[in-house]
Amino acid sequence: MEDLARVNEICTAFDCDPANLIAIMQEIQAEYKYLSEEALTRVAENLHIGTAKVYSVATFYENFSLEPKGKHVIKVCAGTACHVRRSQPIYDAVHDYLGLAGRKKTSADGLFTLETVACLGACGLAPVMTVDGEVHAKMTPETALALLEEIRGKEAQAG
Repeated sequence: MEDLARVNEICTAFDCDPANLIAIMQEIQAEYKYLSEEALTRVAENLHIGTAKVYSVATFYENFSLEPKGKHVIKVCAGTACHVRRSQPIYDAVHDYLGLAGRKKTSADGLFTLETVACLGACGLAPVMTVDGEVHAKMTPETALALLEEIRGKEAQAG
């Protein structure tokens, strides 16, 4: 894993106070894009609390990720308007395209992470998905996969 010096600095900035556990974990995730096993263990050591306590917080909150995020984060809206306008088939198509199984959210090549969100606030454009925060409206499974193919193509040219 990455150098854990930054984890130590973050813990120290919050006075190694267990009352600041969530804020500490948010800072670490902002820095590394996820919470690694090593980082969580180091947090427990720095705060003098059990590793189980740190993991229970990390797994309780949906916003914390225990696996590295892909270079591009895809969010498919599951809100009422999007659901009624068939966002689930979009999610399913992207999920299959990325070869995801079980609880895995990131493609094997590390290029994409797939997530669902309760609402993206673009109900009039439903069904909606975002890629790296950019809104894509009135999606279908076909347009979603075409967009991912386009991104893959650009990545291949750049890399």
